[in-house]
Amino acid sequence: MNSDILEQYVVRVYGYAMNHTYSEEEAEELAQEILYTAVRELPKLRDEQKFEPWLWGLAGNVTKSYRRFMGKQRAMYSYDTLESLTYEEEFSEGQEEMYDALRTKIAMLSATYRDIIVLYYYDDLSVKQISERLNIPEGTITWRLSEARKKLKKESDTMNESALRPVELDIRISGTGSYNGTTSPFPHVYINDALSQNILFYCYEQPKTVEELAKICGVPAYYVEERLENLLKREAVSEPVKGKYRTEFMIYSDKVSEYGKKAGDVLEPVVTDIVKAMKQLAEETDRLGIRTAGKSKEELTYLYGIMALEHLSKTYNPVQWKEYPVRYDGWRWSYHAHLMSNHKYPVRGLGREQSANQGTPGTYFHTSYHFGGFDYRKMMFDNQVVVCEELLEGKEVTDKPSAASAIEEGYIIRKDGKLAVAVPAFTKEQYERFTKLAEEIFAPVIGAYAETVRNYVAGYKKLFPAHLEDDVDRACNYMFLTMYAVDICDLATEQGLLMPPAKGSICDVLVQYK
Repeated sequence: MNSDILEQYVVRVYGYAMNHTYSEEEAEELAQEILYTAVRELPKLRDEQKFEPWLWGLAGNVTKSYRRFMGKQRAMYSYDTLESLTYEEEFSEGQEEMYDALRTKIAMLSATYRDIIVLYYYDDLSVKQISERLNIPEGTITWRLSEARKKLKKESDTMNESALRPVELDIRISGTGSYNGTTSPFPHVYINDALSQNILFYCYEQPKTVEELAKICGVPAYYVEERLENLLKREAVSEPVKGKYRTEFMIYSDKVSEYGKKAGDVLEPVVTDIVKAMKQLAEETDRLGIRTAGKSKEELTYLYGIMALEHLSKTYNPVQWKEYPVRYDGWRWSYHAHLMSNHKYPVRGLGREQSANQGTPGTYFHTSYHFGGFDYRKMMFDNQVVVCEELLEGKEVTDKPSAASAIEEGYIIRKDGKLAVAVPAFTKEQYERFTKLAEEIFAPVIGAYAETVRNYVAGYKKLFPAHLEDDVDRACNYMFLTMYAVDICDLATEQGLLMPPAKGSICDVLVQYK
């Protein structure tokens, strides 16, 4: 095989390494080791079809070896400037354990205190010399030295050595941006390493100092500082106030899951009327001549229902939409995270992804919904939407590679020897008529539904830190759809009002917008 194939995987390998290390430096080292090993071992691989699983299997083995190596390195107390301490060169026999413990505790201090301790006690510099070296007033040096002594004394008396107590977060983004996960990685890739996840979790409810985070996570403070520098750059934590850092996005935890159990009870009075409207809308929409892509009546009932609620949200949603902030990369988005329990989301929700082919010809949105019994399907890339548009309009497909990828993802199928779009599709005129039907049919019940949502989100907002008000409002705006998709539909299937989607069903749609 030609080793040039590895060039296509450099960015993905680096993203993999970021998710399996504690720092950017370690990620770079691990990525280089994976790629070097792949180049070395590639001649042994004869089947190109097996390349990708072979690469990631190799990456897993290299990562295990790398972690063992780094574990040994850390065990040697190779902590920043503490690698060689002149003060300890002639310690007497039996004192090694004491000095090891002291070095560990010094390493747990933030740079503010750690640097001064090392310069004063180990490099034997005076307060004046330290002041000159660090360009900090002598009075500040004296005060920090005193505070550092207090911290060390307190930790020596009370601190039990702790290992990393890992929490696992699934971090994502909501909003807009031009990302494809390969040549253009999603922003959350850069903050998804193990130590960053723990820092973000422990800074969430209450702000924390570097020393507090080092103690909780059981790693030297300079590791924490290195990750905080990156988290600040990626706008995941706020600038420190009085030395304390705070997570700047929502984390869905167990208490959110517990509150979510109340939704079914509050929606019980409206579920029958909502389902009645869904079924009537499905019957009326059938008469519009929609391209249904062979979907069953049950699948279409769910699809039309979520589309109707999405349209009605513009008028009836009790929580107004707030625009996402502009981020460091120029796009508008925000992070959010789920605290994972046994590798499953502790809260149920609605997944919604949307893309558009805004180039030429550029007239369709693809929206993919994931809820209830529907399988996940990611949104199309713009080039795949273009191929679908060409097929819908009876044109010849010009981009064969994009057509092939669309077939692979299931957006397009071969039918009677020809290509056909496997996603329901509305023309602009059909969608306009559909929205009018939705307004008329849901009119008797939508007001009661909106009031139920209003009461529910009033309590939901109290589950999150006050400084995340804008993010919480965006989540509560989305609740107008989520309570339909998750709770109304679940109640309807439990009560036999709707049949659950068949196994393998997909809920997505193409809508012409101009």
